[in-house]
Amino acid sequence: MPLLVGPFVRCGLDANLLVLWLSFAGVTCTGSEHAATATQPAAFSDLLPHFLVEPEDEFIVKNKPVMLTCRSTPATQIYFKCNGEWVHQDDHLIVRTVDPATALPVMEVTIEITRQQVEKIFGLDEYWCQCVAWSTTGTQKSQKAYIRIAYLRKNFEEEPQAKEVALDQEVSLRCHPPEGVPQPEVEWQRNEDVIDPQSDPNFVITADHNLVIKKARLADTGNYTCVAKNIVARRKSNSATVLIYVNGGWSTWTTWSSCSAVCGRGWQKRSRSCTNPTPLNGGTSCEGQNVQKSACVATCPVDGGWSEWSKWSPCGADCAMWRSRECTQPSPGTGGKDCQGLVLQSLNCTSEQCPQTVSGTEDVALYVGMVAVALCLTLLLIIVVLVYRRKKAGLDADVADSSILTTGFQPMGIKPSKPGVWAPRPRRPLTHSKNSHLLTIQPDLTTTTTSYQGTLRARHDATGKFSMTNGPLLDPLPKGSHTLHNGKLNSDPADFVSRLSTQSYFKTLSRDVANTSYGTFNFLGGRLTIPNTGISLLIPPEAIPRGKIYEIYLTVQKKEDLRLPLAGCQTLLSPVVSCGPPGVVLSRPVILSMDQCSDACLDNWAVRLKKQTYEGAWEDVLLMGEELASDPYYCQLEAETCQLFSEQLGTFALVGESLHMGAAKRLRLVLFSDAYCSTLEYNIRVYCMDDTQDVFKEVMQMERQLGGRLIDEPHILLFKDSYHNLRLSIHDMPQAHWRSKLLAGYQEIPFYHIWNGSQRYLHCTFTLERLSLSTCELTCQLCVWQVEGEGQSFGLEFNIAKVTLRSSSSSPRFCAFSCRGSSRRLCCRKQDTRAVDSEFLLMDNNATALAGPSAFQIPYLIRQKICSSLDAPCPNGADWRMLAQRLKLERHMSFFASKASPTSTILDLWEAQHFHSGNINQLAAVMADIGKQEAMIFLVSDGEC
Repeated sequence: MPLLVGPFVRCGLDANLLVLWLSFAGVTCTGSEHAATATQPAAFSDLLPHFLVEPEDEFIVKNKPVMLTCRSTPATQIYFKCNGEWVHQDDHLIVRTVDPATALPVMEVTIEITRQQVEKIFGLDEYWCQCVAWSTTGTQKSQKAYIRIAYLRKNFEEEPQAKEVALDQEVSLRCHPPEGVPQPEVEWQRNEDVIDPQSDPNFVITADHNLVIKKARLADTGNYTCVAKNIVARRKSNSATVLIYVNGGWSTWTTWSSCSAVCGRGWQKRSRSCTNPTPLNGGTSCEGQNVQKSACVATCPVDGGWSEWSKWSPCGADCAMWRSRECTQPSPGTGGKDCQGLVLQSLNCTSEQCPQTVSGTEDVALYVGMVAVALCLTLLLIIVVLVYRRKKAGLDADVADSSILTTGFQPMGIKPSKPGVWAPRPRRPLTHSKNSHLLTIQPDLTTTTTSYQGTLRARHDATGKFSMTNGPLLDPLPKGSHTLHNGKLNSDPADFVSRLSTQSYFKTLSRDVANTSYGTFNFLGGRLTIPNTGISLLIPPEAIPRGKIYEIYLTVQKKEDLRLPLAGCQTLLSPVVSCGPPGVVLSRPVILSMDQCSDACLDNWAVRLKKQTYEGAWEDVLLMGEELASDPYYCQLEAETCQLFSEQLGTFALVGESLHMGAAKRLRLVLFSDAYCSTLEYNIRVYCMDDTQDVFKEVMQMERQLGGRLIDEPHILLFKDSYHNLRLSIHDMPQAHWRSKLLAGYQEIPFYHIWNGSQRYLHCTFTLERLSLSTCELTCQLCVWQVEGEGQSFGLEFNIAKVTLRSSSSSPRFCAFSCRGSSRRLCCRKQDTRAVDSEFLLMDNNATALAGPSAFQIPYLIRQKICSSLDAPCPNGADWRMLAQRLKLERHMSFFASKASPTSTILDLWEAQHFHSGNINQLAAVMADIGKQEAMIFLVSDGEC
């Protein structure tokens, strides 16, 4: 027997599994472990193993594996069995210890369970695992631990509905949360605040997740939201508005008023008000009269009358005597008038009756003083009259020409004598690179007179900078001439950025001069553009109020400089763009154009526009598909770009939340290699970035500094919200000349690094090694795919020949497409390379700031004619609605209709979309198709102007 078993017994895990069988067969293992097993003390040789720790149920969240642990004593071996199959021994992590209290051996085993293992039994029984422990006496099995994939569906099975309830009534709001594993917990929110039934007993959350308000109070009015959450995600239902209304009640009657008649029969009234309580939130008003009247009789008033005079009193020392009377015949009553006249009357006595007195020196002094005062007053009056006459004569002599007083207020024609000073542009043909023969009629502004509407200033300062009239949003410009042009604006971005960064609010703005543009604009409007980023700001005519001049900037923020909050399945879809200064007054919305990288299917996304507040926090200002005409923002989402109408300037970003796993985000894959290779090693860098031009520009500039070479045109990959990572591999190289130095079969970029967008771009580097310096040709295949079972994958084949010798103008390229099996690979072959040079980076060489008519394709006067012709409704439909249909903008009809001039808004959007590629002939053809005679203006030739 030992000869037969010996070859299969080794000192290790496999040998320990055979200990029990060997003990019955009389075979003894000679290894160290078997020797220890055979010599175990008799104290526990007869004990069955019992479990100190058994595996527990676990949930797999996203792609994170779970760990199952089992601990037993005394045990010689422990193994896991999952779904009836033994787990391979190499997948066990075993730790052996000794219990210090009992001196019994303790064994702990841990295994890892991944999402892929659980998904293999999809549709079968639940995935379970249990551990089995052996001892010399027997075996024991632990409890089964079930491993489930955690999830939480998007949509609620039942959402709360809006209700109107009377005060003190009971309110019940129903909620059935979405399906999820584990079962989601439910909480309720009122106006975004969590409801706690413990602190407010008036709320009750039932076992089936419904919310009951026992006795409705006015404070309970608000928006109620049902929130479901588990370890995977957090979902919110649509808000239900609960309106608590109050029916009105009468107050008590007031006291009766006084009788309306002064004398005789009249009426009196009393009133009550519907304020006990006052009707609120649509409650019913009080029923009945609020005023009552009643007849009354008023006592007539009695006017007072004088009594007879009394007898004269004796003559006093002051040579006067007096007499009196009273108002008692009759006395005034019930509002009657009092007596009119004197109550006391005095009379001088005759000389005989008056006592004799001697005049003193006091009377003489009194008379002398009165005469002196009279003389002083007369002299003062004469002096005042003389001074007045002299001043009047001097004023008449100075004002010889009254026109001097009104010269500063006369209108004057603006005709600058120096170039560079802002003025209305003279009449000349409009020169466009592609349509120089179109739209040649320009407004004749050379003789237009304008009146200055600002503060009076000296004439020699007329060419200076106009300061903003709506507040100190920016520091004053430095000394010197800063003028506004109808054309390109010569600006110094470095000076502007340094000035802007000194303001407290603008310190968080990007200081990247290459990604910043600014200009000075008035009511004629203009355009700001950041080259090679797809980002521009259109300021339509009349958007800036007349009489105001704004200095406006446009810049791209770097993601690492901002803390944009993203939660759950949210991802950044656009660059973070700032335009400002915030707080300026706009008469019409401006249009901000930028790239976006979603699949542009709103059925897959909930796209929100976020705006940064002054405090640095982010708030949702718009939800795509739920715009209101009164909102200050409106966003038009296209396949690769979006246009944002905004009545306010600030910092904006588009954030998308995937509604299901079908939502896809566009990624741009770009390949670079070393431009010059003098060693055996050769590097290929594969960048994975959002499909927006600003990120691509940043990568191109970085590779230019590194001396890199673009070896293939960018390719687009749809990256789905499936929680699966992105894998890249390189293979099919000629083994006789090349080999890969990558140890693994592929490189992998985690899903969350891409979806969360915390980094602007990610890349993998493949290092290859050629076996000889004379080898210059490389043929290989690079495959990029998202791990999704048997889902879609993308492959790329390219050929590089004589990389170090071939110039950027090598032989033409060709592409071949082929399908291989169910993987649907997309392959493109390339035969040349091109260096990252300045010509490629500066494809957009247009001016970054344009002001006035040069910023628009449609001249201002022609634009006004079109608006006046199409704004008015037409019975046959030949108005702005037909223009929107012809330009394929009919899905925005409600937005256009909410504006004072729908045609002007449509033309603004057309200008924003087609500034570089707009076809004026096509627009003219649309106008002619509508049947408006104004369309003929577009076809005037240069010779006729």
